[in-house]
Amino acid sequence: MRGVAARVLWCGKVLQGSDFRLLVAAAYLHDIGYAPQLVDTGLHALDGARFLRRMGFPDRLCALIAHHSCAMGEARLRGLSSQLAEWVDEQTPLRDALWWADMTTGPDGGMISVHGRIAEIQERYGPGDLVTSSIRQAEPELLAAVERTEARLRAAGVEVR
Repeated sequence: MRGVAARVLWCGKVLQGSDFRLLVAAAYLHDIGYAPQLVDTGLHALDGARFLRRMGFPDRLCALIAHHSCAMGEARLRGLSSQLAEWVDEQTPLRDALWWADMTTGPDGGMISVHGRIAEIQERYGPGDLVTSSIRQAEPELLAAVERTEARLRAAGVEVR
């Protein structure tokens, strides 16, 4: 198993029970809003969360999807802040772990450093793209979530690479 969902398995050492199960579900579903038939606003995190809500998924899962990897910055640049505010960014270890998994997994599903991932996103979208601008603005918050998660993992005896 590779990719974001594989990375979160390490988090079973720091998240227990329903939080861990929710993290696994969020890892599998976090980018569902990229599916062409689901694109509405152009903000994949928001489009994915709205789809999952329509399908009856729990609000907390929808909120994790809506806010994954600092989507608030992109929402602000797209004029969608009020729409994203339908869900609360819970700012918990679970949320940090989802961001960590997303920001340390490359497009090919392999492991990548958070700095490498941020650079990859900027290169993929190009210098003038809105996504590039939002990822640059989000970098301090993304780095902090990754650092907090890696500290939790190390404290639980997980060797973080």
